Amino acid sequence: MTSIERTAYPRFKRLITARELHVFFTPSEEERAWAGEAADSDERQLALLLALKSYQRMGCFPKAYDVPEQVVEFVRRAAKSTGLVRMAASRWVA
Repeated sequence: MTSIERTAYPRFKRLITARELHVFFTPSEEERAWAGEAADSDERQLALLLALKSYQRMGCFPKAYDVPEQVVEFVRRAAKSTGLVRMAASRWVA
């Protein structure tokens, strides 16, 4: 049987390895710069980067509540150099 990650309706895996986080969810310098220009707040930059990296990985835009907390935290930390230091209490917001 095909795994859910490889179907027409992809989902995040329950367990995402550190390698997968680094390979698929680390924003590049260009992506960070673009998010900084396109969004007017730290939260929106984070939301934009999460949407971008999720789309690149899964081929669709997930709902905010479908993005695992470990992915949110990883992207937030990876983008820290661009000033993305604040986050909504429980979920990323746009």
